[in-house]
Formats: sequence, C-alpha cells, structure tokens
Amino acid sequence: MADAQRAEPVDAEALEEAAEWLMCMSAGDVTDAQQADWLAWRNSSPARASAWQRAERLMGKLGGLPPALSMPALDRPADPGRRALVSRLALLLALAPASWAGWRLTEQQGWAADYRSGIGERLDLTLADGTQIVLNTDSAIDVRFNAGERFIRLLRGEILVQTAPDIVVPARPLWVGTREGRMQALGTRFTVREFGGRTYLAVIEGAIRIEPGNADHLARRVVQAGQRADFDARTIAAPRPVDEAVTAWTQGMLLADKMRLDALVAELARYQRGFIRCDPGIADLRVSGAFPISDPRRTLSMLESTYALRVEAHMGGYWTMLAPR
Repeated sequence: MADAQRAEPVDAEALEEAAEWLMCMSAGDVTDAQQADWLAWRNSSPARASAWQRAERLMGKLGGLPPALSMPALDRPADPGRRALVSRLALLLALAPASWAGWRLTEQQGWAADYRSGIGERLDLTLADGTQIVLNTDSAIDVRFNAGERFIRLLRGEILVQTAPDIVVPARPLWVGTREGRMQALGTRFTVREFGGRTYLAVIEGAIRIEPGNADHLARRVVQAGQRADFDARTIAAPRPVDEAVTAWTQGMLLADKMRLDALVAELARYQRGFIRCDPGIADLRVSGAFPISDPRRTLSMLESTYALRVEAHMGGYWTMLAPR
C-alpha cells in the first residue's frame, strides 16, 4: 500500500517548485528569510506538501542530490543551465520512487564496478594475488589480471593498496590507473585519490612510478616512500613530504591543522549522506583537531562545542548547515 501511495502522481507545477527549492537549499548560503519562505511555501497547499514529501524521499533514496544536479554556482534564476537542471530534477521527482535507485545506478560513475563502497563505508579486500586494498568512502574499482600484468582501475574515490609478491612466474607488474594516467607499484604501500581532474598519490612504503596519460616518457617520475605527488594527464607536481593527515582516513580519522572550515566540511561531506554546508560568513574559520569520520554527528558536535558556530539539522539530518553562533 505504501509503495502504491508513493507512486501516485503529484501536481507537476508543485514538483517544479519543489525542484527549485531543492536547488536553492543546496546552495549552502540559505538565509533565515529563505528558510521562512520555504516553510510558508511547503505549508501553503496539500499539493506542495506532497511535492516536498516526494523531495524528502528522494533525498533519503539517493543520499543527497547527484553532483550533476547539485550545482549551487548556477544561482541565477534566469540562467538557462540552472533552468535545465531544475527541469531535470523535477522530472526525477515525478518518477515513481521505485525507479530512483535504477536511475542512480545509470547516472553515477562506477555503477558496474567490480568492487564498490558505500557512503561512510570502508571496504577491505584481498585480491587473488594477495594484494590488499581498502576502499575509502564512496569509492569504486575494477580489477583486471592477465598473463602480462595486474591492473587496478580507480573509477571513483580513494584507495589504500598494500602490494603482495605475484604468485605468477615471471612476476607481472602491478598498475593502478585513473583518468589522468597510471602508476606502477615497485613493492610498496600507498594511497591513491582521484578528485577534481587530478590524481593524488601518497607513498607510505616502497616507491611508485607515475606515468601521466597524455605525456611523453620524459614526464614520468618515481615517487619514493614518505613522499606524495599529484598529477593530471600531462604534468606531475613536485613531490612533497607525506603528512599523517593524508592517510588518517585508514584509521577512521580526519586530521585538521588550521584547516579552513569550508574545506573541513567538504571532507566531512564525503562520509555523510545528504547535504552538509557551511555559511560563507564562517568559511575561513581555521579549525584544528582529530575528528572521527565514522561518526559525523559526533564530529559536528565537537565543532559546535569548540568553535563559535551552531549546527542546524533539517530533514532528519539529511540537510545540515553550519552557521555563525
């Protein structure tokens, strides 16, 4: 019965308005006046209340809007790009909720990956050759072993790799690939993160050879233990020392040393379903500490008790705002 009720049609105009409000509320700089306007709109008619209930169920199903729809930079109502996104979101809201999960799988990269971790989950794997891998939150990989090489493709997110001697003789090289290029493990333990058009490598033990995808052999570089480097498809940044913050996630922690609050919030958002935003007025607040990523609510409570900010949770915790106290 509940599924049938959820599939009932909802007024198209109300769904369009609900889509507008979702876009507005995801911008991260929602004012008290906007909050009041949203509540007034939601309570103004049964159709609007139903449309917003549909929006809340969407948030629960998808754990927040997919990145392609959550684009707060498009904040001008007349912007045609924003208009197209709102229309797309309204169409998504009109779908029967049973279809949302399938839509998400076809939309998100890594939907058919060999191994995937959920939001807030760390997944431990041991591959056929004995190589151990830990997937950080919301990550996905493909694994392809053949007679000539062992290849791990990072489709999304972040991994820790602990290599093992190959069981095949002669030993096959082990590579990790991303959209920006590939890395050969030279007997090692290392992390790889793919983010914002760059690959971030941190070598804990051994060494890694980086080969950008669109560069000649002169652009290759070996990164030694205790170093980290990032690269795009053409160039590799100069190696820098690894600090413990880079690998703290493997211990379930997020370390901050005078980190901007908005940067900390962006990291926390990786481990929490729904939205978490920071008021621009406190975005440059400097934060230090060790925060448990497995318990986002505890981390938010620690921030609220230590700094001049308050945590505002809406929609059962799917929408969280950090605002000045």
